[in-house]
Amino acid sequence: MKAKKITALALASLMAASTVLAGCGGSGGGSGSGGSGSGATEVTFWTLNTRQEAVDPIVEEFNSQNEDIQVTVSYYDTDGIKDACKVAASSDTLPNMWFNWGGSLGSFYVDNGLTYDLTSYAEENNWSEKFNSNALDLCTFDEKVSGYPTSYNILGIYYRKDIFEQYGLEVPTTFEEFEQVCATLKENGITPISTAGLNGWHVMRFLELLIEYYAGAEQHDAMNTFDESWDNDAVAQAFEKYKEFVDKGYFPEGFLTQDPNDTLIAVANGDCAMDVQGQWYDGNIIQNEQDINNYGVFAFPSGGSNRMSSFAEMTQFNANNTEEELDACVAFMDFYYSQENADQYSEYYNLPLPTADPEMPEDQPNVPIMLEMGETNGTFTITDQALPTEVADVLFNCQDAVANGQMDPADAGADIQAAIESYNANNG
Repeated sequence: MKAKKITALALASLMAASTVLAGCGGSGGGSGSGGSGSGATEVTFWTLNTRQEAVDPIVEEFNSQNEDIQVTVSYYDTDGIKDACKVAASSDTLPNMWFNWGGSLGSFYVDNGLTYDLTSYAEENNWSEKFNSNALDLCTFDEKVSGYPTSYNILGIYYRKDIFEQYGLEVPTTFEEFEQVCATLKENGITPISTAGLNGWHVMRFLELLIEYYAGAEQHDAMNTFDESWDNDAVAQAFEKYKEFVDKGYFPEGFLTQDPNDTLIAVANGDCAMDVQGQWYDGNIIQNEQDINNYGVFAFPSGGSNRMSSFAEMTQFNANNTEEELDACVAFMDFYYSQENADQYSEYYNLPLPTADPEMPEDQPNVPIMLEMGETNGTFTITDQALPTEVADVLFNCQDAVANGQMDPADAGADIQAAIESYNANNG
């Protein structure tokens, strides 16, 4: 029954992708009081449809408690919101506030003067004492605070404990042991790693772990800051190993065209045993009525410290917001990300909240484990936030081409480096 439920939920999620609540289109910042005649400050908010079950009642409660502020929401899927915001940016119709990620995804709006510079606001309101420093740093670009931090995330390998136990598998501590785990699972009819290639970012999560393994922390960091070329042996080895995993069937059949928002389905159904995810996965497991006790986490054994990728999420505010609108937006964010709401709707948050003194969720046992591993092992910024979009897109194309046999793994690094050089030339 649970397998059928999760499939149905995933289908519903796909049907809801990129849909917008009636009358909730973005109207851009600087709109002041709306046309309802109520005199309330009306602000628009774009966010992910995966959180709608929590956001709908939270917005309703906030609006009922604050007659002088009215929030209207539009919902999009993961890649839909990226596209919608880029389109709105080009036509100056961004909402008053929108969900975004840190790194290069968020910095686009800073570089183009589209986000409110929150530096002074953050200082006046003691954000350095309010928020986790890692989260706040990942929302800061060119020494400007560009968003309200809403989560700080660590990624590791989620795995099915019961499947590992069934085949006598231990959590791998070396890359060689990880490969043996994959081989044993495949021999027993279990696809080792659930992944999906649509839009590139989920496959990237595994590839970056291979790059970390072959390059090591120092070289990997230098590549991500463009201080070292991507056209090197480590990148070639990473793509070669990725191609080997593809050929051995360690990823689901037809994974390149599958939706990355649905990778839990194969793990929940027992078709796959592992998935590269962050601590929000606990909430997804609970949402889909799976037994959380069947799931564990471990750091990918990349050698050395076994660093883990990390990223932040945030809400960005329109640069055209009036002070009244900005205050309304921040008031809503404070309400949305209150501990009370996080406790009530815990499975729809990336917990813990990115506060200076976070509270761990009692019903999500892998969350504190993930964060402790990240603290102990160290982290690197996830690739699609470390690299500009123009470069990340080329990396995604290389992933597909190598998997399809249309590119020699040894050539991928040169294509990525060419994209970097083109980006640098165009951006001075």
